[in-house]
Amino acid sequence: MAVPLPNFGALRDAFASAPSMSNQSSDSAQAPRSRYQARQELYGTWSAVDDAKDKANKLSNAAVKELQQASAKAQQATGKIEMYSPKFYAACTTGGLLACGLTHTAVTPLDLLKCRLQIDKNMYKGNFDGWGKIMRAEGFRGIYTGWGPTLWGYSAQGAFKYGGYEYFKKFYSDLAGPENAKQYKTLLYLTASASAEFFADIALCPFEAVKVRMQTTIPPFAKSTFGGISTVTAKEGTAGLFKGLYPLWGRQIPYTMMKFASFETIVEMIYDRLPGQKSEYGKGAQTAVSFVAGYLAGIACAIVSHPADVMVSKLNATRKDGEAFGAATARIYKDIGFGGLWNGLVVRIFMIGTLTGLQWLIYDSYKVALGLPTTGGPAPEEKKEKDGETVAKLG
Repeated sequence: MAVPLPNFGALRDAFASAPSMSNQSSDSAQAPRSRYQARQELYGTWSAVDDAKDKANKLSNAAVKELQQASAKAQQATGKIEMYSPKFYAACTTGGLLACGLTHTAVTPLDLLKCRLQIDKNMYKGNFDGWGKIMRAEGFRGIYTGWGPTLWGYSAQGAFKYGGYEYFKKFYSDLAGPENAKQYKTLLYLTASASAEFFADIALCPFEAVKVRMQTTIPPFAKSTFGGISTVTAKEGTAGLFKGLYPLWGRQIPYTMMKFASFETIVEMIYDRLPGQKSEYGKGAQTAVSFVAGYLAGIACAIVSHPADVMVSKLNATRKDGEAFGAATARIYKDIGFGGLWNGLVVRIFMIGTLTGLQWLIYDSYKVALGLPTTGGPAPEEKKEKDGETVAKLG
């Protein structure tokens, strides 16, 4: 039996009461929905993207609000900090202390294995094998052997490194003058970072000496940081804590020069390629730029310093008694060749890149919380009125 099709009049009567999509929301608010009207909740596909955007915006706004509240509390406690004032350098020093101390302490298990393998390359087959053996012999605390001097030492180093960098960058910029500072900015970054690291390594060296000895003696020669310092000075005097200062300068100063100069350059490159000016971006976006630039700078540092790091490890592991430094270096290079100088590069890139990225993220987040601008990018300008004209002065 054929089913009769509805005529035009029936279709018109059936859908005449259905509101159009343009005024559906307003009509449904004024009158109850008829049984012929489509239920919007059953057809939510078209609103899924809008719902996701709305939720994302709410989360973003909430995060920004929390950051602003925390920043306001910090600024209320510290007061307004003028650029390049003693309070500014104190803030940068504290930010560097947090950035380096926390990150280096977090990777103590990796540093422990690296130091022990430099003494005996056959001690462990790999990271997990090493951590497993240490935990079975010494417990979970064993894989964090040396965390105390690491925290003390790299906190001190970070304080001098970041605070000193900000000071020397301004100091050398004033000596050079605005035009020369802008023209030779990369040289300025290199000089400032080298000067800061010179003093930072002096602060680090005593704790580094204790850390290495704790990590390379089984059981550790001391149970605490200052107990280790007392043990060393009792046997060797104060000079025993600074025996490794020259090699430390040789490794760290070139590394830090690359770290800061490449970071500043990458930050400028990022903002140059983004629409608008740095000042137009929010605090969250600027700290994200700091993390990305720091990670990329860490990759550059890892690549540049990796051959030297491999050679130092090989020298510590295979150098024969009485063998001259030059003869040992030539022998090792003959054994491993140029390609051998790049062994383990991928792992080191990941470790150093992450470490450096997190350091810049912590450092610039701390500065932002105190109402200070993030590092890198165009220099901040102070504007003042003079004789009816606006005079811009570089900060």
